[in-house]
Amino acid sequence: MDHDKTGCQAPPEGPILCINNCGFFGSPATMNMCSKCHKDMMLKQEQAKLAASSIGNLMNGSSSSSGNEPVIAANVDIPVNSTEPKAISTQPLSASVSEESGEAKPKDGPKRCSSCNKRVGLTGFNCRCGNLFCAVHRYSDKHDCPYDYRTAARDAIAKANPVVKAEKLDKI
Repeated sequence: MDHDKTGCQAPPEGPILCINNCGFFGSPATMNMCSKCHKDMMLKQEQAKLAASSIGNLMNGSSSSSGNEPVIAANVDIPVNSTEPKAISTQPLSASVSEESGEAKPKDGPKRCSSCNKRVGLTGFNCRCGNLFCAVHRYSDKHDCPYDYRTAARDAIAKANPVVKAEKLDKI
């Protein structure tokens, strides 16, 4: 009743739930939405503006060429993340299909042991010789490893421990 006299509004009775019914609490600063729903809504609005501007640019740019192109461009689905529309592509359709199949080709099959050809999956062991081995053949003596561990160890020790010689002193 004191609020009526002073003209102040009464604080809300309890916390405000998000208007999207996601279960989190909203705030008036985020239009009664939780922060996640508000961020998603703002992102969708930005993407819609971007799509509208790219369609507008497409219509304005192609109207000078001929009258049929805006009709074709209106039927093409323009991806929201792409800034370049697909209708302007200069490559034939068959060339773009062959490039896509070329990109998918580098998939390599299941990983196998270099000695016994057993599938190793994620449990394979990479050797210093560059091959992949199963648990049985992971040691260098089990797969006849061509890598020279002795020379590699000597080089590592030589690099880690440089020779330090003091200058010779004159004897008195």
